[in-house]
Amino acid sequence: MTDDLHRGTYMADLLLHALGSNLDKPCVYLGDQVLTAREVRDEMSRYTQALTGLGLSRGSTMSVLAPNRPEVLFNMGANNFVGCRTTPLHPLGSEDDHAYVIDDAGIETLVYDPVFEERAVALRERCPGLRRLLCFGPTNEGEDYIALASKYEPAPLVAPAVDGDEVSGLAYTGGTTGKPKGVMGTYRSGATMTQIQMSEWEWPNEVRFLICTPLSHAGAAFFIPTLLQGGSIVVTPTFDPKLIFETIEKYKITATMLVPTMLYVLLDDPRIGDHDLSSLETVYYGAAAMSPTRLKEALERFGPIFFQFYGQAEAPMTLTVLRKGEHDVNDPARLASCGRPVPWVHLALLDDEGNEVPQGEPGEICVRGPLVMKGYWNKPEQTEDAFKFGWLHTGDVAKADEEGFLTIVDRKKDMIVSGGFNIFPREVEDVLATHDAVAQAAVVGVPDERWGEAVKAVVVLRPGAEATADELIAMVKDRKGSHHAPKSIDFTDSIPLSPLGKPDKKALRARYWEGSERLVN
Repeated sequence: MTDDLHRGTYMADLLLHALGSNLDKPCVYLGDQVLTAREVRDEMSRYTQALTGLGLSRGSTMSVLAPNRPEVLFNMGANNFVGCRTTPLHPLGSEDDHAYVIDDAGIETLVYDPVFEERAVALRERCPGLRRLLCFGPTNEGEDYIALASKYEPAPLVAPAVDGDEVSGLAYTGGTTGKPKGVMGTYRSGATMTQIQMSEWEWPNEVRFLICTPLSHAGAAFFIPTLLQGGSIVVTPTFDPKLIFETIEKYKITATMLVPTMLYVLLDDPRIGDHDLSSLETVYYGAAAMSPTRLKEALERFGPIFFQFYGQAEAPMTLTVLRKGEHDVNDPARLASCGRPVPWVHLALLDDEGNEVPQGEPGEICVRGPLVMKGYWNKPEQTEDAFKFGWLHTGDVAKADEEGFLTIVDRKKDMIVSGGFNIFPREVEDVLATHDAVAQAAVVGVPDERWGEAVKAVVVLRPGAEATADELIAMVKDRKGSHHAPKSIDFTDSIPLSPLGKPDKKALRARYWEGSERLVN
């Protein structure tokens, strides 16, 4: 018996198998480049050798700051084969955000695109632990990573001998209050996520997957599952409706992933009818709550091709799923659901004392299983709080119906306490979204001398549509009662979004709590 006898299969193993199964088949389309699995494998080998040549090894810390380009994938593979602990930086993040993450995560190597050279230099000056800059191309400040990799001939790739509970990367949560926390993802949790994707998600027979989100973040989570099924990915540099429509038509895209705000933009774009989008068989959506009204509109426009996944950085991507056939356009309650738990997690709705709530009552979604994070990086108190009663507490409050479908009513910390009533913004937002004139709605609590917190709605109207605050308030009052009805409504052109495309409630609340020492009243 050897130490490797019962070693698990992790992301590097899966990547090796996926690339080796269809070596001469195109697997990546990005701009004018078309790469076969063999070419991707060979480039990953070169980049792996470049990193080891620089002295990086298992546990070395690296961050990546780049838009979508092939080299992001090559480096991602190299990180897997070297065994680096990676922490991506979102291209839309601020310098302060990036500096905080680099310092907190102890990042020693930063890989960046030339367009971020100025940012990279600034980060090196601000972050004393950042010792090496690697640039995807010629640079005046760091080393040319592409040139370094090109010096090597492709060599056989070998998956590193890692432990399942070893930290493979840190993902920083945006959070609703305070500084972001580094979620310690393990090799086991990453492999479990892929296992669930492969077994529980509904994939087209022929996968041509459009990635229009950052490869350094959510986009890469679809790369290995697609390759394991002999499919290909088509990557766009950015999310642009015209480009998305053209790409779907040109490559006959069969699957993609959209956050709700992206889907809303596509639905509202007048060019949606100018292109043949009939090749789409599966649209995965998640990362934020979807308006049941807009989801019904999407189903009526595209047909029953929508598949929802629910998870979070602490238990990545897929705690529950709502399958395509479970989307009932005639049942608003079902369209508001995030589905049922997948078999690889244990899930319960718990009260504040750690007891399961009765069916139909709201409780916090708590989970156990190999998908769950190891904890928060260098934050033992927050980790202990997150694992209270021996469960991971997601912070999401949900109700379960008699068939086991969960409906998230809101984030626990986003709950508004107004006049003694507990109000979950999601419930108000879903009512507002049923109005024909409303494109998007976000609800927050704002300071109020009488109520403590008053319900405030921020609404984006559809192009050319009209609605008054009084009629929207009356509609919520009629559907949910006076305590849920917004005390005021602000109309705006857009709702602030986080770098990952979620409504940024923290930024929205800050507009109304400026000058206050605390964000509750």
